[in-house]
Amino acid sequence: MHHIKPFLIIIFLFLMIQACSKKTVPTLPPPPKSLDIEKIDFGYLQGKARLVFRDDKKEREVKANIRIRKDSVIWMTFSVAGVQGGKALINKDSITVVSTMDKEYYVFDYVEMSKRFNFTIDYAVVEAAMLGNPIKNIDNNIELGSEDNRDKFTQTEGTITIKNLVNPILKKIEYVELNESSTNNMLKITYSNFQPLGDKNFAYDNIINVFYKTAAGIINNNITLEYNKVELGDKELKFPFNIPKRYDRR
Repeated sequence: MHHIKPFLIIIFLFLMIQACSKKTVPTLPPPPKSLDIEKIDFGYLQGKARLVFRDDKKEREVKANIRIRKDSVIWMTFSVAGVQGGKALINKDSITVVSTMDKEYYVFDYVEMSKRFNFTIDYAVVEAAMLGNPIKNIDNNIELGSEDNRDKFTQTEGTITIKNLVNPILKKIEYVELNESSTNNMLKITYSNFQPLGDKNFAYDNIINVFYKTAAGIINNNITLEYNKVELGDKELKFPFNIPKRYDRR
């Protein structure tokens, strides 16, 4: 069961890496008229999913329960073989990850993380990435094109280049690639298995590949997220979350 702690940390490192594409601006010009992307909109979302993490040494799998209140909070619990091994709470202030098996927890502060990674990190980016919505605001400062019969738009911010491929029929993002030019660190997200959710389409399968340099060479971590149930609604959901006093903060 001790493998669940590094699994949880990798998941949230993945979320932080995605956040490098986000920058808050006071006002935005309207998006290009030729680019049409359907976004998931809701009051509350809840779902169940299978998460698999793979690296060059091993494979780990957990089951996840996920709840989201739009623009507010993301709540998750993780289990292995029916036994709860961890939980997480993401809100506008921070990301908190609790390892039940190891009796410890981690708190990631957005301001602190932004300084550490030299880019702005906030809740909106994490929520957008989980929903398959654009992870960076779309304005007129983009390069439009096409690739593999899909609409392509490219965004740049500092040393980051973000390539997005959109299915023109579904009007959904199917692929996102983030590349950091000074290190060549890269993150690739593939969204697939789109099914109706409310009046929109939702990607039930996500594959995330993270490539980054270390002293030992290029590391590739792969995360597969497969939803088996997703529901939208306006009925209020509960987000119970507490940290036992005996747990150590790491």
